[in-house]
Amino acid sequence: MAKVKELGVRFIRLQLTDILGITKNVDIPVSQLGKALDGQIMFDGSSIEGFVRIEESDMLLRPDPSTFVVYPWLESGATATARLICDVYNPDGTPFEGDPRNCLRRQVEAAKAMGFTFNVGPEPEFYLFERDAEGKPTTRPTDKASYFDLAPLDQGEETRRDIVVALEKMGFEIEASHHEVGPGQHEIDFKYADAITTADNIATFRFVVRTIAIQHGLHASFMPKPVYGIPGNGMHLHMSLFRGNENAFYDPSTPNQLSDVAMHFLAGLLHHAPAVTAICNPLVNSYKRLVPGYEAPVHIAWSEQNRSPLVRIPARRGLSTRLEFRSPDPSCNPYLALAVTLAAGLDGIRKQMEPPAPVHRNIYRMTDEERRELGIRPLPGSLGQALDALREDEVIQEALGPHIYAHFLEAKEVEWEIYRSQVHQWELDQYLGVF
Repeated sequence: MAKVKELGVRFIRLQLTDILGITKNVDIPVSQLGKALDGQIMFDGSSIEGFVRIEESDMLLRPDPSTFVVYPWLESGATATARLICDVYNPDGTPFEGDPRNCLRRQVEAAKAMGFTFNVGPEPEFYLFERDAEGKPTTRPTDKASYFDLAPLDQGEETRRDIVVALEKMGFEIEASHHEVGPGQHEIDFKYADAITTADNIATFRFVVRTIAIQHGLHASFMPKPVYGIPGNGMHLHMSLFRGNENAFYDPSTPNQLSDVAMHFLAGLLHHAPAVTAICNPLVNSYKRLVPGYEAPVHIAWSEQNRSPLVRIPARRGLSTRLEFRSPDPSCNPYLALAVTLAAGLDGIRKQMEPPAPVHRNIYRMTDEERRELGIRPLPGSLGQALDALREDEVIQEALGPHIYAHFLEAKEVEWEIYRSQVHQWELDQYLGVF
């Protein structure tokens, strides 16, 4: 309350995330902040995708004070606005099982009961596209630059710099930012943190990037594959488990300096990968990115040496020992994505699963027969296949909880069916004049 007064904040946005990963908020004047901090702000949950039915609509918002930040572009004057991320509770004061943040917290608590803290560092990618005369987004990139290029080839450099400045003002520790492979494509990497903080940061990051892009007259897109023939947007996740201040994935006594915990976690992640894909790659469009030829993984394997498998083990050891999970894209709900990846890894630890042998060859160049001989399974090739895998995986269903699982599956089944039954322009171009 003292901080709000000191900074001259006039409005507070109480932020939450729906099951599909869309950020929502309830705006309150600062005079209502005390009531909000006491968890007394109610909202209509029936208006939020996948939350509750209309006959049980009242929900409570409980702000997390550690998430308080002032928006740099609204930091002074009559519109000075701050943000608090909230957990969602039922009217009786119990955590709402359909809240993605609470879903992740359940898995974090499960890891804590096993003695672990789950740390994650994301690498989100996005495109900067021009807008047309009416201000609508196009798929015209801002430049024709490529990996690590700089101005004048990288014409999004100024926008990316302003994004970094805004994020740093909001407490992010930015480790790197650069132009990515695709024309108009960018990546900004921020420091790893515990799972809930990282999920909060991903949700905040997407909002900030799009807001700053609008200020530059551009549209920022996290769509997994916005344009055919150029690289898609990924969000590699660098994951590790800690016991206190020690990295539980590191064991200097083994040949590859990876602990049994690391190998069991890796095995669990690979075992549950098909179902996890439904959550980490949740759009029909996600599977236009997961195709050979663009460095996105399409096969369930791991390696310490190359980037074609699903999981890569970066070379650094000690406190930096980690797994890089390469399939997720930035359209996913970050809370659910981290919840299911953690659940998969913990299941591997509990059951002491062993991963297959590492694959150090380029999987893309193998024949189907060679992959079969090595036991390399493909990732789901469509949203429909991923949903089938989710229906068969009780561990991932349990991680989501019955409410989120049922509502997520229902929403995605509708999305897949609409897409599957549509007649697309490619089909008209290909067939109309021939058949």
